[in-house]
Amino acid sequence: QVQLVESGGGLVQAGGSLRVSCAASGSIFSINAMGWYRQAPGKQRELVAGITSSGSTNYADSVKGRFTISRDNAKNTVYLQMNSLKPEDTAVYYCNAEGAHISSGTYYLGNYWGQGTQVTVSS
Repeated sequence: QVQLVESGGGLVQAGGSLRVSCAASGSIFSINAMGWYRQAPGKQRELVAGITSSGSTNYADSVKGRFTISRDNAKNTVYLQMNSLKPEDTAVYYCNAEGAHISSGTYYLGNYWGQGTQVTVSS
């Protein structure tokens, strides 16, 4: 299987910056697209930003110009740099990866999720 471990969440004042990271490990065969989702209390989980293995990116309209997603393919790690944070960015941020893992000599396609990291922006 593939494990995704997020780090870097925390409490920050409005207008501040924060960077969250997510490292994939385990029986990885390949990691393709990676992304960040978030879920605020009482709301559905939404895509924040995504990045392909070749580096193409996409962002939710609400974070364009403020957030930047990047990745280090050699480390199977994805980052989300969040600037000019707003209270409405407060949510649990989840890392997601599409890829494949190896089990008993066979590879399986998978969609993997991290456990989530809390980001809280105070006004």
